[in-house]
Order: sequence, then structure tokens, then C-alpha cells
Amino acid sequence: AADGRVSFAGRVAGRGVVAIEVAGSGTPPLRTTYEPVRALVEEGASTRAGQPVGVLEEGPFHCAGGCLHWGLRRGDAYLDPLSLLPPSLLRRGPSRLLPVFGLPEADAVRVSRRHRAGPSRRPCPR
Repeated sequence: AADGRVSFAGRVAGRGVVAIEVAGSGTPPLRTTYEPVRALVEEGASTRAGQPVGVLEEGPFHCAGGCLHWGLRRGDAYLDPLSLLPPSLLRRGPSRLLPVFGLPEADAVRVSRRHRAGPSRRPCPR
């Protein structure tokens, strides 16, 4: 997540969602959304760039192994979230989120097990 403020942390249509208004991004502010996640932050809290804001939820969603939906909006307009990434990252092929160090032990073990099986899994359908 970027520096900003949590504008929403809760459930929408049975899925956990976190939305963050990006600091200094204009009026109306850019808002990034992450789902399905179990929120690690509360509505109204400040966020810092790189701060974990949620843990990917497992569930009966369209991807058997779980996948993150990352969105970007300004007001009611949907934008391409990849526009937030530096061009050097966009030339490397498909994005893939990997476990990070510093997760609580139970979460790190669950994420680690899922990652080991990753290369043989098929990609999430769109």
C-alpha cells in the first residue's frame, strides 16, 4: 500500500476488502483496493508505503489457490492499477506476489506452503 488513509476495511459481497486513499494524489484522491483480504488495518488509520494492510483470504472464489484483486479508482472512474508501477517492472512479464518476511508465524507458514506449489498451478482465469 502507499502512504494514505484507510477509507474502508470490511466485507463486500462476502469478501474482505481494504480501500486506501492515496496521500497527495489530488481531488478526488486516488483509491487503491485490495480483495479478498483479511484486513490488518482499521478504517480511518494512516498507512505507510510498503506496510502490509491485509492477508489474502482463502475461500470458495474463482481461483482455487487464491488470487489478489488490485484496483484503482479516482472518484467513480476505474483506472489501470498497473499505471502506479514503474516501467521497469512492467517489462518483466506477469506480476506475481511472493511471501514477505515479517509475517506472523501462522500466516507465513500458510503463505509459504501455497507458494511452494505455485509453479505447477495454472494461472487464475480472468
